[in-house]
Amino acid sequence: MRYHNITKDDMLNGDGLRTVLWVAGCSHGCKNCQNPITWDICGGIPFDEAAKEELFAELEKDYISGITFSGGDPLHVKNRDEVGALIREIHKKFPDKTIWVYTGYLWDEVRDLPYMKYVDVLVDGKFVEALKDTTLHWKGSSNQKVIDVKKSLKTGKIVLH
Repeated sequence: MRYHNITKDDMLNGDGLRTVLWVAGCSHGCKNCQNPITWDICGGIPFDEAAKEELFAELEKDYISGITFSGGDPLHVKNRDEVGALIREIHKKFPDKTIWVYTGYLWDEVRDLPYMKYVDVLVDGKFVEALKDTTLHWKGSSNQKVIDVKKSLKTGKIVLH
């Protein structure tokens, strides 16, 4: 897995004060994407032990609510195994931190990933320029959904956060 940045003390990408991992790789190609530099799966830098240590040092802070995976697309098919392993590890090491994932895939396409049960919120769907709405909370276009993953998995229906 490769990444572009680790943002510290972020208030825009989920509840509370968060750490954001900006993962490289996206195949959706949304028109007027805010991060087209992250599309190249070979872009950015390798996510190595030093990057993991930096990320975990942020998550150890009491005032950090959790982590948000963004990009690019953390659920790009070439990222799924490593992102999944990292999600599992974060859930185990920091059980009180929330995990948010932004993806261009739809809920029905990713809900059965084995590590989805550790995700708290999934923001799904491609960004659609024609549906852009700057008044929306945590999403860029009205077609996207901010999904409470645990409740959705339990009920078998999408439950919005």
